[in-house]
Amino acid sequence: MNDVKDLLILLLSSSLVSNVVLSQFLGLCPFLGVSKKVKTASGMGVAVIFVITIASAVAGVIYQFLLVPLKLQYLQTIVFILVIAALVQFVEMFLKKSVPSLYQALGVYLPLITTNCAVLGVALTNVQKEYGILKGIVNGFGTALGFSIAIIILAGIREKTANNDVPESFRGMPMVLLTAGLMAIAFCGFSGLL
Repeated sequence: MNDVKDLLILLLSSSLVSNVVLSQFLGLCPFLGVSKKVKTASGMGVAVIFVITIASAVAGVIYQFLLVPLKLQYLQTIVFILVIAALVQFVEMFLKKSVPSLYQALGVYLPLITTNCAVLGVALTNVQKEYGILKGIVNGFGTALGFSIAIIILAGIREKTANNDVPESFRGMPMVLLTAGLMAIAFCGFSGLL
């Protein structure tokens, strides 16, 4: 029972309290670039959930059963990048074949998941905090869920404010950055949750 409780706390902590975008400031490129429409942001969120969760699992297994026994921990960053790149290629091929409209809408931001520092950050955090494979997967899923929540909320706000009368100096990216900053402040309220 304690293990389930610990995993649930880890899930809530990684998705809300330590939100990868709003408190750690990782993954800002797709967060700002793909958040114009809720539909596109949702697609990116699902792709990131898949990539981060699977990357956490695969990276954890490779680290624990290959790198540590062979004393090759210094190669972890390179190995994790290769795992992430392979997973993103898989997602890209799947979306191109199954959901071409989403593939077109995501555009250049889909391959950018490979260089999304949030994905690599989760894999490295799992190693640094010495999470086992299950805890690493839960942390990865929670982090990706937090990314998805943040990008969908920002996309919803951007859709609502797209036709508002905004002063010239705040139009475009300044308004998006201001909104993201206010969201980060709002997410600080979750810090008292756990």
